[in-house]
Amino acid sequence: MFRRRPEAAPTLTIRVDGREMPARAGESVAAAMLAAGLARFRDTAVSGAARGPLCMMGVCFDCLVTIDGVAGRQACLATVREGMTVETQGGARRLVR
Repeated sequence: MFRRRPEAAPTLTIRVDGREMPARAGESVAAAMLAAGLARFRDTAVSGAARGPLCMMGVCFDCLVTIDGVAGRQACLATVREGMTVETQGGARRLVR
């Protein structure tokens, strides 16, 4: 299981799928979600299989989430900030015309 390092860091609050959860200043959205016990970040468009972070360095795109209304953001590359809203993604994205 994913664990945070023991040293203290300022705590802030983010909202994931409507639930408030603690995060540490300077950590990635993926790290905060994993530390809170969330492993499913998105579902694949074709099979609906659950996906979560694999590489934690922006290569695999398995950690895509919607951050503050912007879909397709890589959670492993986004740094948390107070009041951030994150939504897990499900299935294929809708095209807006």
